[in-house]
Amino acid sequence: MKFSNDIPVFGDTKWRGECPSESAEQVTFFGKLRRELPELAAVAIHPRNEGKRTHGQTMRHKAEGMTPGASDIIIPGLPAFVCELKRKDHTKSRWQPQQPEYLEQCKKLGAFACVALGHEAAWQALKEWQKSLKPTQ
Repeated sequence: MKFSNDIPVFGDTKWRGECPSESAEQVTFFGKLRRELPELAAVAIHPRNEGKRTHGQTMRHKAEGMTPGASDIIIPGLPAFVCELKRKDHTKSRWQPQQPEYLEQCKKLGAFACVALGHEAAWQALKEWQKSLKPTQ
């Protein structure tokens, strides 16, 4: 299944059932990344964009470089890895404003942009991305 503009979705889009929250999936993914690929964990980020804040805080955060809709997992590389992590049962997840547009723009700029349904799917996407990395000289 494709999300849009050829953004691949990793995981089973037909799977339904009880599953961890997006936050728990995020913690599990980053924990495995730290254990198994510490060189990637050293540069991987999860931008904090969600959450309630006052209008003044939002304006200050945007001025400081916060990008609304930024994906959950970003790892620099050539190309960069940009992954929006949703729950394994994606019907229990919600898209935040500007998330689809962020992914589409990253794809246009050459990033490996994807959606992952759960931490296992995110790991599968990461492995696929690693195959596309260009060696540095």
